[in-house]
Amino acid sequence: MRRHEFEKLVLEALAKLPAEFQEHLHNLDVVVKWRPGLAERREAGSHYGDALFGLYLGVPLSERGAYYNMALPDMIVIYQETHERLCSSREEMVEEVRKTVLHELGHYMGIDEERLEELDLG
Repeated sequence: MRRHEFEKLVLEALAKLPAEFQEHLHNLDVVVKWRPGLAERREAGSHYGDALFGLYLGVPLSERGAYYNMALPDMIVIYQETHERLCSSREEMVEEVRKTVLHELGHYMGIDEERLEELDLG
C-alpha cells in the first residue's frame, strides 16, 4: 500500500472519532512511519521482531498540570509496515488502524495497558 493511502486510513480513523472526544485532542501530532526505530522500540519496551503497531510519545492528559505550557506536541506514531505484514486484507487493515489509533489515543488520555485490554483495545 502506498504511504498516502495508509495515511488516509489513519486520517479516516481520526475523523470518525466522536466530536466530544476530538475536542480533547490538543498539542498532538499523529504521524505515520514505515517501522519503529531502536529508540522507539526501547520506549515501548519492544524487541526487534515484536509487532509494534503504534506508539504514544508525550505527557498524558491525566499527568499534565499547570506547568504544562509552551511544550512541543505529543506524538502518536502509527507503523505502516507492521499493519501491512500482519493484516491479510484491506478490511482487516482498516480495523487494525482504527484500533491502533484508539489504543494510542487512550495512552494520550492517560489510560494504562490493563484498562485498554479491558476495553478490547489491547
